[in-house]
Amino acid sequence: MTPSPNPASGPSAGLLPGDLGWNLGMVLRGYQTRLEEAVDGMPGGVRGYQVLSTVGHRDPANQQALAAHLVIDRTVLTYLLDTLAEAEVVERIPDPADRRSRKIVATAHGRNLLERYESRVAAAEAELLEGLDAHDAATLSRLLSGLAMSVHRAQPNSSPCEAMDYLP
Repeated sequence: MTPSPNPASGPSAGLLPGDLGWNLGMVLRGYQTRLEEAVDGMPGGVRGYQVLSTVGHRDPANQQALAAHLVIDRTVLTYLLDTLAEAEVVERIPDPADRRSRKIVATAHGRNLLERYESRVAAAEAELLEGLDAHDAATLSRLLSGLAMSVHRAQPNSSPCEAMDYLP
């Protein structure tokens, strides 16, 4: 019989099995609440913001690459893009590499919205982290980024949006 791990040693020192999940869930819930408030009024809400941010900063090659990056079902993405295009936030243009597919680009209005909403999201993130000193907040952000990339490499089709949808 394998002995139980000692909670006083290892990477989760002081945590009981399951505490990590509770802690991550609480932080995610706090983030979700603040993010929803920060993007209030954004066409498409949180997902609309994610699409606009991805288009504005990562320049995906086409609509399919955008769906893959965000791990959003193509049908759902189509409706979301319709909403964003109707609000003149993004536009679909022929993909220069493949005229049969569409590239999604931010309009001038969309770039202005992105700048405004990024300021609001940054403020929401700062509010969430205000219980930590600057060094600890930077360390947490760096560690979470590394852990997230590790999980993404192991489970490339996992959707962070779905994880938020299933929080208790």
